[in-house]
Amino acid sequence: MRIVLLGPPGSGKGTQAIRLAEHLAIPQLSTGDILRCAVAAETSIGKKVKTAMERGELVPDELVVAVVAERILQADAKTGFILDGFPRTVGQARALDDMLRTRGLDLDCVLELKVDEEVLLGRILNRAKEAVGNGQSARTDDTEEALKVRLKEYRRQTEPLIDYYCARGMLKSIDGLQPIASVATSLLEALDA
Repeated sequence: MRIVLLGPPGSGKGTQAIRLAEHLAIPQLSTGDILRCAVAAETSIGKKVKTAMERGELVPDELVVAVVAERILQADAKTGFILDGFPRTVGQARALDDMLRTRGLDLDCVLELKVDEEVLLGRILNRAKEAVGNGQSARTDDTEEALKVRLKEYRRQTEPLIDYYCARGMLKSIDGLQPIASVATSLLEALDA
């Protein structure tokens, strides 16, 4: 199965992607992880990504798509994958569609975690509190101010993907405010439907 997992920051995408990946025996492909691996591997694309990151710039869409394309060709992704954090824009979604099509592939499903933005703040602040309580560092973006910026960017760049995939009949929305296990069950049921 080839799956895209959408949802605003703090919606539980990472948690659910890991659970789905384990259940379906396919890799969870986090864009941030893929970019960092490409940089560490010093691939030609990784070197270009590193230059952009060192300048503090957003990595251009064509480089992000190229890095994702390299990653999904690896052996562990042959039977499928879960994209977490990609695509972020309609432009990236179109590039992903084109790239998959050239390989005779297509996405099987796009899953959206729907959550109330008011609840997200509590989740984010709780995540930071739990990290500190466990002797770990809280994520630097787990603050009210950072969440507001991230949500604004999500609404501007990523939310249009909901209409894009809905128009293609691929979108399945799940209530992301349920308990973690219930969300996981709902995601699996949506995939089976």
